[in-house]
Amino acid sequence: MSPELLFGIRWVHFVAGITWIGLLYWFNLVNVPFQRVLDPSVKPQVNPLLLKRALAWFRHSAWVTVTAGLLLIWGLYWSDGHVVDTNSAKTILVGALLGIVMLVNVWAVIWPNQCKAFAAMAAGTAPDAAWARNALYASRANFALSFPMLAFMAVGLLLAGVGLAVVLSVQKWAAERF
Repeated sequence: MSPELLFGIRWVHFVAGITWIGLLYWFNLVNVPFQRVLDPSVKPQVNPLLLKRALAWFRHSAWVTVTAGLLLIWGLYWSDGHVVDTNSAKTILVGALLGIVMLVNVWAVIWPNQCKAFAAMAAGTAPDAAWARNALYASRANFALSFPMLAFMAVGLLLAGVGLAVVLSVQKWAAERF
């Protein structure tokens, strides 16, 4: 793969990743607390309009990020036979695996449960609380996984342990507040 192509793919990965993780943080840190205080009678008017657009950007930026990341791994490591033989390749692979788990959460848990909730609201019925709970748990798992994933992607093996420490600290703090 040419250096110019790798540069372009890296930028796609970078911008899509900022979009994905930024929306992940917005959903968990802004939207979830806001939904608790939003008048239930207003939710059917507000949520489909706001959340369908936000979830579209969220889920599509997720697959674009992972696809571009896999292309980068192939172009930088795997095409030369460096799958797990260098610390850098191992570190990026672990970050990629975390990203893939997060992608599966988005498409297999969060999005299907949100679709059910939107359909119920459109039909004028109350969404099943289990749908919101399942989507919330998957989103919170992604929130927690984002810290070590970013650490593995950005700073390598040495500081990846810091990402794990941050995750454990955030989980302890969040468990008491959410």
